[in-house]
Amino acid sequence: MRLRTDREVCVGAGMCALTAPEVFDQDTEHGRVVLRTEEPPTDSQLAARRAADLCPAGAITVAPS
Repeated sequence: MRLRTDREVCVGAGMCALTAPEVFDQDTEHGRVVLRTEEPPTDSQLAARRAADLCPAGAITVAPS
């Protein structure tokens, strides 16, 4: 799995960081998404997919690696 984020689309809701903190964080200035890893390890992939599904702005894209 490969992840991409669009910080311009991000509204700073924080669902990604709450759902998969090992994969996502938020910047301190605007609260926008920060991607910790583009290719999360197997044990984090389910949480990363769920975070993408929960993102209210659709700022996270999941693609096959």
